[in-house]
Amino acid sequence: MLEERSFLVSRNFDGKRDDGWGFMSNRRIKNIESHQEKRPLDIDDEETIHPTKTHKQSHGYDNLDHGFGFLDLSLVCVDQSDNRRHAGDYSDSSSLIHAIGRDNSISCLLKCSRFDYGSIASLNRTFRDLIRSGELYRLRRQNGIIEHWVYFSCHLVQWEAFDPIKQRWMNLPTMSSNTCFQFSDKESLAVGTELLVLGKEVLDHVIYKYSLLTNSWSFGQLMNEPRCLFGSASLGEIAIVAGGSDPNGNIVNSAELYNSESGAWETLPNMLKPRKMCSGVFMDNKFYVIGGIGGTDMKPLTCGEEYDLGTRVWKEIPNMSPVKTGGAANAPLATEAPPLVAVVDNELYAADCADMEVRKYDKVRKEWETVGRLPERADSMNGWGIAFRGCGDRVIVIGGPRTSGAGFIEVNSWVPKNGPPQWTMLGRKQSSHFVYNCAVMGC
Repeated sequence: MLEERSFLVSRNFDGKRDDGWGFMSNRRIKNIESHQEKRPLDIDDEETIHPTKTHKQSHGYDNLDHGFGFLDLSLVCVDQSDNRRHAGDYSDSSSLIHAIGRDNSISCLLKCSRFDYGSIASLNRTFRDLIRSGELYRLRRQNGIIEHWVYFSCHLVQWEAFDPIKQRWMNLPTMSSNTCFQFSDKESLAVGTELLVLGKEVLDHVIYKYSLLTNSWSFGQLMNEPRCLFGSASLGEIAIVAGGSDPNGNIVNSAELYNSESGAWETLPNMLKPRKMCSGVFMDNKFYVIGGIGGTDMKPLTCGEEYDLGTRVWKEIPNMSPVKTGGAANAPLATEAPPLVAVVDNELYAADCADMEVRKYDKVRKEWETVGRLPERADSMNGWGIAFRGCGDRVIVIGGPRTSGAGFIEVNSWVPKNGPPQWTMLGRKQSSHFVYNCAVMGC
């Protein structure tokens, strides 16, 4: 049966491939590996650290590279007609798994890990089209089935993904962009099944969009009012960006909502105060913009603002910006990163990189309190070069020690419901660069 079939896999997610699915129909894996345009991400056992010993899972596909299994839609059955002879006359029928029918088939697929969807997509055209359509992810969202992966960039045009459950690193296709965009300041956010990277090319703002469904980059729809240095956060298929600087360098108080299902931007009511270098989170189904600088005197803003999606009204929240202490209190505004904040279980946390502390926001008293320490080797420069994100039921910190010409990137995890910060290293790899951008995709 399927164990004896030959499948094709692109080990490095080559983003230059054609849109068609038959482009590799006459090659075997050994031929593909010998004609790589770039070397896939190598994982050395000595450089990858796991907290517990895990057993390699077998899915019955000995030729599949499971290190790149997340929706790897370059997995193609060598011959569809031959596949029908192996899987039966119903391999391409709308019933999916014919014996149990389409509805039960989809119910089973919803409970599979998204890491396995690449293998599932390789079964036949019907499975592939189902996963590529995004229907499974919409149904997962409706049924509260969400897996969070971390997407981050330590290079100018290269992005990686990390699965905290299976503790695997994966390469995304290389972005095809001009030099100006590569060296410009960039913001990123993950929404639905998309990763948006926003920057500037020469004179104009631009958005590059990575699709999990097609494993490819394309241009995204520009905002109604392009900006940079804004605060942003996502909730399911929507994301909100607020504040920032317009193309003329003016600090703005405008906000927009992006819907990944339609690919469109909607202008929202203006915030109460203009601000840039701010951060954004969703908490209790409301959007919050936190901190930043604004006003004619360009001073830091200690307040936050809350946006209610139902009433479409902004409300100011005093003392919502994390308190600066120690060395951070004296750092020049121009060199300081936006607030490093994360939400887990509708609780707001912040990283104080100067004092290496984790703080929690008391929503009733509207005060910050210290709850523990950051990972000891989470190096940063005034908050730059480190990622601090909510990832499901845990807080994720990505960063690590660096020396001249060498260093490491570590992924550390803490589950707040288990008590004060006790960090578990989920993965570690060599890298001589800081973390430039980071986003968490839950789908």
